[in-house]
Amino acid sequence: MKNNIWLDGLRSVARVGETAVIAAKAGIKYATEKPSNAKLMRETFESLGSTYIKLGQFIASTPSLFPREYVEEFQGCLDQTPSLPFSYVQGVLASEFAGRNLDEIFTSIDEKPLASASIAQVHAARLVTGEDVVIKVQKPGVETILYTDLNVLHWAAKILEKAVPKVKFASLADIVDEIKTRMVREVDFIEEAQNLDDFVDYLNVTQNTKATAPRVYHQYSTRRILTMQRLYGVPLTDFDVVKKVSKDPSQVLITAMNTWFGSLMMCKSFHADLHAGNLMLLEDGRVGFIDFGIVGQLNPEVWTACIAFMDALQRTDYQAMAKNMLNMGMTDHKVDTQVLAADLERLFGGVLLSDPQELLSSNPADLNDIMMDMVAVGERHGIRFPRDFALLFKQMLYFDRFMRILAPYTDIYADQRLQMVQTLDPNVLLKN
Repeated sequence: MKNNIWLDGLRSVARVGETAVIAAKAGIKYATEKPSNAKLMRETFESLGSTYIKLGQFIASTPSLFPREYVEEFQGCLDQTPSLPFSYVQGVLASEFAGRNLDEIFTSIDEKPLASASIAQVHAARLVTGEDVVIKVQKPGVETILYTDLNVLHWAAKILEKAVPKVKFASLADIVDEIKTRMVREVDFIEEAQNLDDFVDYLNVTQNTKATAPRVYHQYSTRRILTMQRLYGVPLTDFDVVKKVSKDPSQVLITAMNTWFGSLMMCKSFHADLHAGNLMLLEDGRVGFIDFGIVGQLNPEVWTACIAFMDALQRTDYQAMAKNMLNMGMTDHKVDTQVLAADLERLFGGVLLSDPQELLSSNPADLNDIMMDMVAVGERHGIRFPRDFALLFKQMLYFDRFMRILAPYTDIYADQRLQMVQTLDPNVLLKN
């Protein structure tokens, strides 16, 4: 135990030194090349690794807290890192399954990883019972790096708050706590396994045969190892392949969205990171949901209010929008809904009067601006949105991108097959 504490202490000191060196290089680059603040910050974060990459993704998905230039720049924050040698993977497996012969669990493990991200590396394998699986292996020192980085981040954010006032770090403690909570969860594969089980149970209860998620092999999983069923397919954005597999790519998207909307009401948490790599069209035509490391939690009442807000938005009913905006957020103040409705009309009036659907088909940058403006209106009235509201909105942006690839000439939100408003009744969702 003492040796582990001493080793963690050395790692922390080394990490602080590494952070200082990278920060110094960024300072030199700023002085000599004069890149934009947003671009320099993104490049520096990617050099610093896992914690800062996740912070960059947090910035990209939280337009209510950060300026547009930072939100847009961090949309491309890369979470791919160089792969670790296979010997490391073998060492982790031997350590996690101590006392067990690996040959009695796996008949084969591919040495070349399928993917290598900041927190984990994924390898294809086959169990002795014949099933094809993927093994998610946590990278070394992730938790030590996480806690060290968050301490450094706390002080760096304070400096940035003074040096770059337009970066809204007013809620510094909340932001750091939020990042810490999410990342601690993401490095606990037992929790990810529970998220997967919850989603699979939801699919079974609703008899949804059009979507699936990997089965977890709990007997071969630990806090640092996650062994799951391997799904074969292509990312939903691989349009050429999707067209070959499905006669109607828009139906594939409808199935994915209806399944996800239903999970908001029926699961303990919702998948909050359905980017191109985490949503697949399988060889058998089903939609596969993978990687449940990042999830959000939203009270059913809040989601119901979100749906009602969207419905009111399309009907240009500003009174209903104001009412449901109150139901979405939290406030300690008495809010005059008449005044709030008038503010919302000034915000949305120009877009909605021309075409209510234009708002929902706007590009992600415009939607970021709209969300920032809407949150700003709410703040003026003392309304604070739930933390996971940003994750919900980020996922809506992901769906927007899928629409542009799979259904570029279709107004998905007006499609009768999409049952957003009726997510309280999951049986309605599964008819389409």
